[in-house]
Amino acid sequence: MTLEFKDSITTELSLLAINLTRRCNLACAHCYLDAKTLHQGDADELSTTEVQTLLDDVAALGQGTMVVLTGGEPLLRRDLETLIRHGSGLGLPMVIGTNAMLLSERRVRSLKSAGVLGLGISLDSLDPRYHDRFRGYAGAWAKTMAGIEHCRRDGVDFQLHFSVTDGNAHELPSMIGFAQSCGARSLNVFFLVCVGRAKSVLDLTPERYETMLIELVEAQANYPDLIVRPRCAPHYKRIAYQLQSQAAINRISGREGDGCIAGIHYARVNHRGGVTACPYIEQEVGNIRNTAFSSLWIDAEDFARLRSPTLGGKCGACEYRMLCGGCRARPLAKGGGLMDADDLCTHEPQERMLVHPIGSLGDGAPRWSPDAQQRLSRVPAFLRAMVKKRAEAYVTGLGEDRVTCRHLSHLVAARFGSAGPPKLSENEKGATSKCVPGKV
Repeated sequence: MTLEFKDSITTELSLLAINLTRRCNLACAHCYLDAKTLHQGDADELSTTEVQTLLDDVAALGQGTMVVLTGGEPLLRRDLETLIRHGSGLGLPMVIGTNAMLLSERRVRSLKSAGVLGLGISLDSLDPRYHDRFRGYAGAWAKTMAGIEHCRRDGVDFQLHFSVTDGNAHELPSMIGFAQSCGARSLNVFFLVCVGRAKSVLDLTPERYETMLIELVEAQANYPDLIVRPRCAPHYKRIAYQLQSQAAINRISGREGDGCIAGIHYARVNHRGGVTACPYIEQEVGNIRNTAFSSLWIDAEDFARLRSPTLGGKCGACEYRMLCGGCRARPLAKGGGLMDADDLCTHEPQERMLVHPIGSLGDGAPRWSPDAQQRLSRVPAFLRAMVKKRAEAYVTGLGEDRVTCRHLSHLVAARFGSAGPPKLSENEKGATSKCVPGKV
C-alpha cells in the first residue's frame, strides 16, 4: 500500500554537512564513508577555493545555514581555520564534527580564534577498551577525553556524539550522566544506518531500538539542562506522542527539526563535491563542480520527493506518518527504494485517525506579541522555524493564545539551564542581529 501526503513545510536549508576529506587517523568499525588512513585520502578532494565558493553560494541563499565541517577527520585539513574564518565572515554558523584526537590546547584556541561556533565530538563508550576497539586505535579514548577537556577549559561549546550498537547500548544512562557532568551542550545519540563499513557492525534489534527511544524520551525529562536527542531515529516522534499524546509539543512534525530532515532542511556535500540528501544516502543528485549547490538544493528531483513523499509499505499506511515518516536511508541501505518502509520500526499501523502535526490543518496557532516577534527575528535563521513551532506548541499546551517574551525566556531556561544558549561570533551576530535567544 502507498499513500501520498503533503504538508506545509518550508524548504529552508537549516543544516549542511561537508565531508572535507576521506582521510582519517582512525579506522572506525561503523564509518559510513569508509574513510581511509592518513595516507590514503582521495587526491581529488575539494580544494580550499571550491569549499569557499560553496560557502559563498550557501550564504547567498540567505537562510543562515549551519555548516558542519566533517570528514574523515576534518582536523587533518590544513586549511580548516581558513574555511571556518571564511564561512563565519559570511555569517554562517560554522561547526566541526571530529574524533577530537588532534584537539590540543593550541588547536582549540586556533579554532576559537577562527570563529568556530562549536564542535561535535564522537565518544562511543566510557570504557577505554571498548572505545579504542570500536575506533580501531589503541589510546584513542584518552586522546578524545583530553580534547574534550581542552574545549571545556577554553570555553568552546561542544556536544557529544554517541553511536549506539548492540555492544554499548547498555551505556546510555551513564553516557547521559557524563555528558551533563563534563559540560556538553547536548548528547546526540546516533542509531546506525548500515552503509560503508557499518554493514559489518552488529546493529540493534528493532525491539531494543524501540526500548532505547523510550529511554531517551524519559531521559530528556530527567535532564532538563542537557539536550538529549536521537539521530537517524524519526520513530522517536511516534514514541513521544504515544507516551504523552496530550503534550502539544509532541505534535511537531519530525520533518521540522527533531526527526528526519534529509532533503528538506538538510543536505550533504561529499569530499568530491557530490550532493546527497544525507550522509547515509549515497545516491548523488549532482555535483557542485558543474552545478551550483543552490540550484541542486532547489531543483533536485530526489529532494522534491523527500519534501512531498509517497511512502510505501507500512510507513505509507501508518497513522503517525506525518510525525515520523521513517528513515529514508535504511531501506536504500538494504537494497530497497527511497520510499520503501523502514523495517527497523516495530509499530504496526492501526485503523485509526491520522495524527496531524500541530498547525498543519490551519488550526488556530497562537498569536505573537510584538516584542516576542522581534525576539524571534533575532534567532539565528537555522533555528528560527523550530523555535517558532516549539513556542507555539508550548503556549497551546498552556491553553493560552498569545506567545510572549515571558514564554520564550522560560523555554530558553528549560532548554539550556544556567549556561544559556551557544554564543555566536561577531560576524554571525551581524548576520542574525544581536540578541540570540537560542534553540528552544
